[in-house]
Amino acid sequence: MSNALPHLISEGRIGSMVLRNRIAVPAMGVSMAEPDGHCGERIIRYHEEQARGGVGLIITGVAGVAWPIGGNQLNQIAISDDRFLPGLTALTTAVHKHGAKIAAQIHHGGLVAQVDMLEGRPMWAPDYPPAPKTDFTAAFIPEEIAQMAKPTEPVTLKIMTVEDIALVIRQFAEAGVRAKTAGFDAVEIHGGHGYLLSSFISPKTNGRTDDYGGSRENRIRFLLEVIRAVRAAVGPDFPVWCKLDSREVGKEGGLTIDDAIWNAQQAEAAGVDAICVTAYHDTDQPKLHSGSHTPHTPGLNIPFAAQIKAAVKVPVIASGRIEPEVGDKAIADGSLDFVAMGRKMLADPHLPAKLTAGRQEDVLPCIYCYTCISAIYVNDSARCAVNPETGFEFKRPDRKNGDARRKRVVVIGGGPGGMESARRMDALGHEVVLLEKGDKLGGTLRFASLAYAANERLLDWLQRQIKASKVDVRLKADATADLIRALNPDEVIVATGARRAMPPIPGSDQAHVLSGDDMRQLMLGQSSDELKRKTGWLARTATRIGAATGITDNLEFVRKATHQWMPLGQNVVIIGGELVGLELAEFLGERGRRVTVIDEQQRLGRGLTIVRRMRLLEELREHGIDLRGGVSGIRIDADAVRFADEHGQEQAVPCDQVIVAQGATGDVALAEELKAAGLSVHCVGDALGVTYIEGAMRGAADLVDRIG
Repeated sequence: MSNALPHLISEGRIGSMVLRNRIAVPAMGVSMAEPDGHCGERIIRYHEEQARGGVGLIITGVAGVAWPIGGNQLNQIAISDDRFLPGLTALTTAVHKHGAKIAAQIHHGGLVAQVDMLEGRPMWAPDYPPAPKTDFTAAFIPEEIAQMAKPTEPVTLKIMTVEDIALVIRQFAEAGVRAKTAGFDAVEIHGGHGYLLSSFISPKTNGRTDDYGGSRENRIRFLLEVIRAVRAAVGPDFPVWCKLDSREVGKEGGLTIDDAIWNAQQAEAAGVDAICVTAYHDTDQPKLHSGSHTPHTPGLNIPFAAQIKAAVKVPVIASGRIEPEVGDKAIADGSLDFVAMGRKMLADPHLPAKLTAGRQEDVLPCIYCYTCISAIYVNDSARCAVNPETGFEFKRPDRKNGDARRKRVVVIGGGPGGMESARRMDALGHEVVLLEKGDKLGGTLRFASLAYAANERLLDWLQRQIKASKVDVRLKADATADLIRALNPDEVIVATGARRAMPPIPGSDQAHVLSGDDMRQLMLGQSSDELKRKTGWLARTATRIGAATGITDNLEFVRKATHQWMPLGQNVVIIGGELVGLELAEFLGERGRRVTVIDEQQRLGRGLTIVRRMRLLEELREHGIDLRGGVSGIRIDADAVRFADEHGQEQAVPCDQVIVAQGATGDVALAEELKAAGLSVHCVGDALGVTYIEGAMRGAADLVDRIG
């Protein structure tokens, strides 16, 4: 056993439950149960894979105690009736086979019960809440809005009576008994995130004047009665804990850490065996959707968990982008007892086993792109951009090395789609040759990693995996039809990426207009005849030095160095407001450039996931980036970009440089040429159309499943 993370991988205890390590899968609503609330093959295999991967504790996503009433999302788990016991039992049995423990998170959606809203039922609430101040879908693009389920009737509320409260208390207690009967090792009572119990606790949503409103003693009464009822129903030795908000971020007059400490102490006195610390936020502020329970900032919730830990005697579970090394230190210094890793376990459910074995570098990293949670926002099931198996464990073939005839496979292109295809084919025992025309692997992922540093984690992982494999990597290799035929492959995988042509914008042939490829070459120390035409001697010299010394291979160096010097003027106009354009705007804005982004599309941010787009658009505006969608008639002059704004008014934005972040399309020309030569050819990644990291990784997995 490795001693690198001795506290994280040490045995832990919650009440009577002994856990093999301090790593937990937090409750995440992944929408993988059956439409009728049963646990079917999909969610069972999803959690079983986490158990197989060595985690100590799995906490299911929301299990509805009154389902379908109070349902928070489509395809969530139901625990409201004995008819759900067979599926729940099958789930716990599958998890226990691999040595993990599993807790059911019992829950009532209340004011956030989307299923009630969609199906025309009133949402249960303590009181009438403040009206939303913003349109929740303002950052959504049209396709996402079209994908969302919509209510067929006007949304109504049921302001709960004392009798209603008594009913829900009984439903929580009965759910606890069902969890125990089904073989769960514990239950977690959800008292956060704006759900029913949380809406009573928060002064922002509870304006009652009876015994369940007003003072904090009254506002927490409902939760405490639920805890006592569940404890009485399951007995003294069955672990029970609750999830509590450490604060309500951005909510003026909302819960504070002082409130949370007091709430945790009351829950402890009522009989819980642990406190799971989370946070909620003002949903009217788009940026905060990644600023509380699923934070963008690493370790955001640890200081708050530490304050609660110092005030209670029971164990504390905390989550929120906690790196393993940080979690180990936090356990060691007494800030918390268990680390819940949600997104990391979606990216690699075998993270605990790899950490225990000292194989940290083999952990497939989360890149914090919010693909997982963004899918839930449009009523889809959670999925992962870097791990195509997540959520699809029940579909993937169960193959072992040597199961099929060994093939000779040539992969053309060393970007993410090519590396992942090569890695997977090699893992199945095939002979793989990887051809890359450049002098290093990475493709467009290298530039994507420069603009968004979290992507570099995936780049490094793919390169390590290829290096550790038997893949025959050939750099500076021009993949001609003659070369491919000479390699005599059984299968050819074309992963050459998209074609990036300059779109027909008047004035785009001027020297101060850079394409996306020009910008990538400039930042990464590469060169081309076109770039030489557009840059001065100083930039050309820097490019040559960077290429000669290899210093531009160090992306962190480039990120830091470009804060001091870049061969770009102060006023930059970016034409194209999709993922690449917005990430470039952020990159340049951080380096002191005055940036304007224009796009014909009314809503910017296509290619970004919803939650990340919510954050990035707001941060760009905060940093003075001028975002203009819905423009028309774009033309580039020597000193300005001219266009008609969304109201048809002519505008001119001064520019020293123009970057055109448009024009990328799929490119299957090489694939067609190779097919014509009689070869068995398959395309993957952006060669089929721009699909970004998720498309490359998922496409590679699907392709290898078909031909492997």
